[in-house]
Amino acid sequence: MASPVAGRGIPRELSRAETDEFLQGQRIARLGCHADGVTYVVPLIYAYEDGAVVAVTTEGRKTGMLRENPAVCVEVDEYDTDGKGSWKSVIAQGTCEELFGDAVEPALALLRERFARAAGRVPEPRPPGPGVVVLRITLGEVSGRAVDR
Repeated sequence: MASPVAGRGIPRELSRAETDEFLQGQRIARLGCHADGVTYVVPLIYAYEDGAVVAVTTEGRKTGMLRENPAVCVEVDEYDTDGKGSWKSVIAQGTCEELFGDAVEPALALLRERFARAAGRVPEPRPPGPGVVVLRITLGEVSGRAVDR
């Protein structure tokens, strides 16, 4: 059997600059939370800046678990963007906090800017609706891997 060509199919570690760039370019993360012996993983639309994930969600199971245990795991991945089997994945341990008062608007502005820019629109301020919860997840330990084919 032939040995694999160096760099093809062999995972490599991403640098912190690469993980930051990757997290800034993606839109959907998987958020893992754990409370009362139950682990719950959900998709989360987010924006990333300065080592933190910002997201808007609604009241429910996830918010209840996060209030009980703010320690979380965030995973973001991308597969086959080139049709050759390449992939990237970033996993981070973090701490989630619910934002209130003056901390809400900068988080919402970041999300508006991120998604309006991606859609080619000008971001327009909107107040959050009822039951909306704004989260900031400060990432601690971050690791990433990639296979470039």
